[in-house]
Amino acid sequence: MEKERKVLYSGMQATGKLTIGNYIGALKNWVNLHEDYDCFFGVMDLHSLTVRQNPTEFKQNARRIYTQYVAAGLDPKKNCIYFQSHVSAHAELGWILDCFTYMGELNRMTQFKDKSAKHADNINAGLFTYPALMAADILLYQSDLVPIGSDQKQHLEICRDVAERFNNIYGDVFTIPEGYFPKAGARIMSLAEPTKKMSKSDENVNATIYLVDDRDTIIRKFKKAVTDSDAEVRYDVANKPGVSNLMEIYGVVTDKSMDEVAKEFEGKGYGDFKLAVGEAVADMLAPFHERCAELEKDKTFINECIKENAEKASYFANKTLRKVHKKLGLTERIR
Repeated sequence: MEKERKVLYSGMQATGKLTIGNYIGALKNWVNLHEDYDCFFGVMDLHSLTVRQNPTEFKQNARRIYTQYVAAGLDPKKNCIYFQSHVSAHAELGWILDCFTYMGELNRMTQFKDKSAKHADNINAGLFTYPALMAADILLYQSDLVPIGSDQKQHLEICRDVAERFNNIYGDVFTIPEGYFPKAGARIMSLAEPTKKMSKSDENVNATIYLVDDRDTIIRKFKKAVTDSDAEVRYDVANKPGVSNLMEIYGVVTDKSMDEVAKEFEGKGYGDFKLAVGEAVADMLAPFHERCAELEKDKTFINECIKENAEKASYFANKTLRKVHKKLGLTERIR
């Protein structure tokens, strides 16, 4: 029996504070897509364990991110919004896929090299086999589409390779997922180093706009954003990365093309431009902030959503896992 609608899967790690890069590049796109697909959105707390976490802060942050998913406009009654650690099938299928993933494939992963350099004192096996667990996340739900940025292509490619390898041996077990690439705002850059992606782990707080930042903080950070010396608002990523990044942010928030943004600020200085970008982002986030405050007070509602969605995710994940068990010849459980 064919699926009535395609399945879309995505998630974010449960560490750090979400940024406008996460909002524009992921959350905003999820909200635009969630009515058209059967969606699963995970708070990926197991993935976060590759880096040592403060348990109290980790738990609080993961719950805040869950709340922010809902505040952004994702309906937990229509979508499945869940914690990765609440569905044990993720870890189990992750181990199984480890056994179908080659060392050479994992050695080529750019993220492993980057994170190993950042955390040289904690280069653990989980960091190395991270792509197999990510593949399990996607494949458990028979996902058709995975919204990704250009920097995540490697992970989707290895997921597809492993799924095809398994299918070639055991038959059509997994749906082979396709990438969904947003048209705009997929890669928001640092305000301090515009050739580098905006990161929630950046040590320079002025480089990043966090979703929890208040209006004054947002505007102040944009006023400090790196631009250049010629004072012309023109889209040119190679020669004007800072200005181009601000233009893209403004364009996504106001739904304007780069030509329209350039025309709007023709003859105006960077001061006016940066203030306008800051105000536009603050205006965009104002309803989000209000909804977050409401949800943080309504702990009962969030608790119900967490429980119901964990059960829903487990149901679908375990359907796939039972199929995998059968294909592998693992002994059936006596119920």
